[in-house]
Amino acid sequence: MVENEKNKLNENELLTRIKYVAKLKSVDEKYIENLKKIGIHPCYSENAHFNVARIHLPVAPRCNIQCRYCKRDLNKVEYRPGVSKAIMTPQEALKYLDDNLKKIPKLKVVGIAGPGEPLANPETFQTFELVKKKYPELVLCLATNGLALPKTVDRLAELSITNITVTINTIDPKISPKIYEFVIYNGKKYVGEEAGKILLKNQLKGIELASKRDILVRINTVLIPTINLNQIEAISREAAKRNAIIHNIMPLIPIYQFKNLRPPSHNEMKEARQKSQKYLPQFRLCKQCRADAVGIPGLEKRGIISNDSQIYLRFHG
Repeated sequence: MVENEKNKLNENELLTRIKYVAKLKSVDEKYIENLKKIGIHPCYSENAHFNVARIHLPVAPRCNIQCRYCKRDLNKVEYRPGVSKAIMTPQEALKYLDDNLKKIPKLKVVGIAGPGEPLANPETFQTFELVKKKYPELVLCLATNGLALPKTVDRLAELSITNITVTINTIDPKISPKIYEFVIYNGKKYVGEEAGKILLKNQLKGIELASKRDILVRINTVLIPTINLNQIEAISREAAKRNAIIHNIMPLIPIYQFKNLRPPSHNEMKEARQKSQKYLPQFRLCKQCRADAVGIPGLEKRGIISNDSQIYLRFHG
């Protein structure tokens, strides 16, 4: 078997994981309904990745943490998270969705992924309310750092959010300051290990609560080889304990405070995924999309990224 085939997401493995989670919880009709939608989500299903379109609605500019690898920006040229051509109001986002549904028949998934933290912006919830009312058949999802997830998970369930991605980059609060500059929680700014403890506690609690509300949870991790390579297995293990169903490990994009750090090598990515796979299936096709991305991810061939000192092309896969 060639390496590419070996590294593909085995959807039977994902199904096995989902069934395992189902045995640990009280399975109701809502959970079964959400499971059926896995097959049409291009960030969970390898088949859907090349056949189903998604749209990101950029309605969330504010953020409650500062990652040292994240630089939010408004432009039309960079292809990375935290970037959008503009910030939309909920009404503008709905119109943007209207227009794209007319042009893209395979558009079935609506997500909010920034360019800031969706759960730190009331516009996120307002937008989902509008979309749910007009297009109840569409799959709704969001990406979050998890800090506000425990406080908002009930509201997300009420809005029929079926999929949530939580980014966890370390399980060790002592490592957190190397990755996060600060955390803003309940109106107060925290730094250092204290910030790391608050963030981690809410991330893990949020995953557990979301699963109990029948929401399917994916874990994102930015692999920073000089900082968190030895954290991957623990992240996967702790997330699996709380019924996350899949892990997406992404390479560091060297920008902002990490512009001089190197991204992981192929072997380091392979090693990280092998460690994580002991506990969770792996998704290997992440495009690290913009906050206003629209289309079929697997058919988007390349994107431009700037790291303040150079511009280069990043290819899919």
